[in-house]
Amino acid sequence: MKRAWIAGLLVATLSAAPLAAMADEGMWTFDNFPSAAVKAKYGVTVDAPWLARVRGASARLSVGCSSSVVTGSGLVLTNHHCVRACAQQLSTAGTNYAEDGFSALKREDEKLCPGMVAEILDTITDVTPAINAATAGKNGGDFVKARDAAIGATEKQGCAGREALYRCQVIALYQGGQYKLYAYRKYSDVRLVFAPEGQTAFFGGDPDNFNFPRYDLDFSFLRLYENGKPAATPAHLTWRTAPPKDGEPIFVSGNPGSTQRLLTAEQLMTLRDQNLPETLLLFSELRGRLIRFGEESAEHERIANDLLFGIENSFKAIRGEEQALVDPALIAAKTKYDADLKAATQKDATLAATIGDPWGETAAVQPLRRALYKPYYFLEARAGLGSDLFHYARLLVRAGEERTKADHDRLPEYSDSKLALLEKQVTDAQPVYPELEQLTLEFWLSKLRENLTADAEGTKLFLGKESPETLAARLSKSKLADAAYRKQLWDGGKAAIAASDDPMIRFVLATDAASRAIRKDYEDKVTGPSDRAAERIARARFAVHGTSDYPDATFSLRLSYGAVEGWTDNGVTVTPFTYYGGLWQRATGQFPFNLAPKWQGAESKVNPNTVFDFVSTNDIIGGNSGSPAISARGEVVGAVFDGNIESLGGSFGFDGRVNRAVTVSTAAITEALKNVYANDRLVTELLAR
Repeated sequence: MKRAWIAGLLVATLSAAPLAAMADEGMWTFDNFPSAAVKAKYGVTVDAPWLARVRGASARLSVGCSSSVVTGSGLVLTNHHCVRACAQQLSTAGTNYAEDGFSALKREDEKLCPGMVAEILDTITDVTPAINAATAGKNGGDFVKARDAAIGATEKQGCAGREALYRCQVIALYQGGQYKLYAYRKYSDVRLVFAPEGQTAFFGGDPDNFNFPRYDLDFSFLRLYENGKPAATPAHLTWRTAPPKDGEPIFVSGNPGSTQRLLTAEQLMTLRDQNLPETLLLFSELRGRLIRFGEESAEHERIANDLLFGIENSFKAIRGEEQALVDPALIAAKTKYDADLKAATQKDATLAATIGDPWGETAAVQPLRRALYKPYYFLEARAGLGSDLFHYARLLVRAGEERTKADHDRLPEYSDSKLALLEKQVTDAQPVYPELEQLTLEFWLSKLRENLTADAEGTKLFLGKESPETLAARLSKSKLADAAYRKQLWDGGKAAIAASDDPMIRFVLATDAASRAIRKDYEDKVTGPSDRAAERIARARFAVHGTSDYPDATFSLRLSYGAVEGWTDNGVTVTPFTYYGGLWQRATGQFPFNLAPKWQGAESKVNPNTVFDFVSTNDIIGGNSGSPAISARGEVVGAVFDGNIESLGGSFGFDGRVNRAVTVSTAAITEALKNVYANDRLVTELLAR
């Protein structure tokens, strides 16, 4: 099956746009959706009013997930695993909302999710000429600085005078071939309304993850608030209690995180040979340490649960990406595609003179990328490795420094357009667990020393004369666990931070220059040249194939189309639906196939023929979690929560024969709310017309 899947993936990834469009492929921007192709294939009309309505009901969550507004009072549908961190932050040693579930009996009981912001896309504006003008003639680090400054200025100007309610973000599309200004209506007061038990949402655990059939009730509800009251959201999706039918057209509106379908063969080989294997090794060991930590006590298991869940999910996804890349057929076909595009470009003398040889430049960068990978990874990109205290300290130290500069001179993540979200994330009250901090800091520091070696200057600076264990123990006593203290430092700025005696603040102050230096070196030698070359490859692609294709995913709003449809695996037909009755057949009473207590006696309460989960041919990737599955009439029929195992290579391509999105149906959610949770308040709100 693997070889057949790779062959299909290559056709979808490497063909010209008209051939690729034969499959239900594409994470399309809302201003370039292929309505004609959808009409021709499914007979469905997707016009401007339909797109506007769906766009206005699609919310991006700052936790890296998607969601949809499903009532006029700001009720939002997403996945349980998207609110898992919120539920854990709201929990205590005696109350575990992440595992036992949460249900607000009345509006007053809905609880604020610390640090969470929801954003709904309002407008899209092409700003490519302005960004290109700012970077003309610049290369390397100068290119990165000029581009980021132009982006920051464009974002600031785009939301000038309305920053309280809007956030503007410039999205780079087609690897920098286009730049679009996305203006989002933001909601900074997001509250948890309902979440099922963790075991109900993730029944089958890691063995079932990225597989089908599934029996996961992976849904939750949030609510958007404004001025202390539920937000008015008239542009919401309609809740449908009937499940979709086999073959029914389905649309998925969400924010796919990242794909690499437009990378060159050389860039993919670097991912294959270094980035993915190194990350898998790191996550594998961290996973083991977290499991051991959780076995020490029930409280350790509770506080490590969210981080362990994320590590296990990421590990399986990255393993799937690696398996796709190790097949030599993929790299060979990508190499041919790159060569064909280059040859087509060179046939036009004017185009060739403009484009140059960005493919050769990209290849030349790869040895530098590999050489700088570990110091950049451990001192900058992955510094802290799951430590909340380090994250807070670096954010505060850098914000204090960057806020003293003009906006165009700052690191891009500290531009004016991003400060409101950063302030909320650093000042909202969230629990920090010293024992877990000790584990994550100790692991990061030990891996830093192991990978850079004990004699490296970075190791000497970060560890000094201390061991990873003693340094982690000292740093885990930081006062940054106190949200009031973090707010004091944020408000006090650079002076207050410089005067702080907190051990983690002092640690970051002492090491941040080295982290910034390796970042600058990486931007000068890797990021700048790579991004500059990618822009010109994008221009070549536009010239040869036109602009009728979709860009790589960038955690910005996209719309995919497809249909409810099973697939064939090694000659076995996988049907597109599971039903409630199958849940009890699959349950063994042993983890991870055990039922939460409320469900152990619920078999007679629910209709066994109710569609539980279903699959469709929609093109999705990580970040789509919580995305609404939408009917042609604009009704929400489910929340996407996973892909099948074949979809794990979706970072690099799409094969419509076997790639499937996995969704929990609104039919199953309604049945559960009515007959298991007896939540009449939510049911009434969802079904109101």
